[in-house]
Amino acid sequence: MQKKYLKSIPSVNDILAEKLAEKIKNDYSRNDLIEGIRAVTEKIRGEILAEDFDGDNFESSRLSAESILLEVDKYLKNIYQPKMTAAINATGVIIHTNLGRSILSKKAVEAVREVAEHYSTLEIDRESGERGHRYQALQDSLKKLTGAEAAVVVNNNAGAVTIALAALAADKEVVISRGELVEIGGSFRVPEVMEQSGAHLVEVGATNKVYLKDYINAYNENTGAFLKVHTSNYRIMGFTEMVDAAELTEFAHKKDIPVIEDLGSGILFDLQKYGLNYEPTVKECIEDDIDIVTFSGDKLLGGPQAGVIVGKKKYINQIEYHPLMRALRVDKFTIAALEATLKQYRNFEKAIKNIPTLRMLTEDEFEVKHRAEKLLKLLKKSKLYKLEISKDTAKVGGGAYPLIDINTFVLKIDPQTISAEEFTYNLRQQDVPVFSRISEGSVILDMKTIQEKEIAQLAEILNDTFWRKENE
Repeated sequence: MQKKYLKSIPSVNDILAEKLAEKIKNDYSRNDLIEGIRAVTEKIRGEILAEDFDGDNFESSRLSAESILLEVDKYLKNIYQPKMTAAINATGVIIHTNLGRSILSKKAVEAVREVAEHYSTLEIDRESGERGHRYQALQDSLKKLTGAEAAVVVNNNAGAVTIALAALAADKEVVISRGELVEIGGSFRVPEVMEQSGAHLVEVGATNKVYLKDYINAYNENTGAFLKVHTSNYRIMGFTEMVDAAELTEFAHKKDIPVIEDLGSGILFDLQKYGLNYEPTVKECIEDDIDIVTFSGDKLLGGPQAGVIVGKKKYINQIEYHPLMRALRVDKFTIAALEATLKQYRNFEKAIKNIPTLRMLTEDEFEVKHRAEKLLKLLKKSKLYKLEISKDTAKVGGGAYPLIDINTFVLKIDPQTISAEEFTYNLRQQDVPVFSRISEGSVILDMKTIQEKEIAQLAEILNDTFWRKENE
């Protein structure tokens, strides 16, 4: 029986003779068409040759040239469909690394579109018509917002720390508190980043306590810098001791060595009045006379992925003209998005409304409830699912505010005929995938991270999911 089915598989030439083959070739290419035919026919051949092949239940219609071409069309559509696509974040994690971290503001998106569709003034001086400075616009904004003498930007914060150490302390010792040897996202650890810079790590203090005398005792003629790392993704609590930044810089500057601080997530304005815990701002670090401060562009700042470096001009110059800068520098899209984001910070009250990450961090919880109620009204009633709005807590994410829970409202879905795991799987398979969470057997759609413009789309996806299940 298997031989019979194998012989019935049409040849490539026979399949190419079909009218549908011509259409697929015009939509894609001849090479794509042939690749698809071979992939589909090999899959069918493999099914027929399998030990558990059931000939009585095998659909022989699948062996027609037209059926094979329909499968080829699906195969090629899947290949050409972008693997990275827009998604709906219903997890309640605001800065979700796996979902692309911060959403850009409208102004940032418009700025990127402008430089994408046109030539740009990336590195040209409009007055002279000669080559200009790539980072001029960013430098002006960053100096204004942080009080720093100078600034430069690289591809991410790990890159910022690496190039700062490479430029200022290569082949020298860099002193850091043992309690600040953190691991950041993707299993990257501060000691490993330091090693790549060519600096030599010197640990001081204990995990929970470090004193100024520890830094003083570690200092020698080969000391290149003191490094402070803000532990933004965890907290040591209880019996602790840290060195005041002003004390550390006072001693370091007497020895003419720089103090570098990695703020990690970084933040430009204090958000305590919005219910969040205190986090040191970049400006405060500069006021404490820290020589170089680094932080991320796509976390609490709410912009594109970037590593921002601000500080004293003499050190920024060394960093900017280091050979690694060519490898780590940012492109025109990042510069455009970051400039547009930073300019909005000049009016912070507007920034918290227009920059999505800031809005989600600071908005009133009843605005979130309103989105939940709006979504619920758009959903069709079904006996297969129980729907309920309830209060819950969301997370900041991105290694920021690790101990903070943010009040939120969620739409809780209790599927009656399938598991919560199967339901969330179905949501992830949509053309616009929906990512949610599961709690005590219920599917949780956290409205904290669902945008107003996504509500109608999400309702359509949910209604379609409900309808399909009812009609199975």
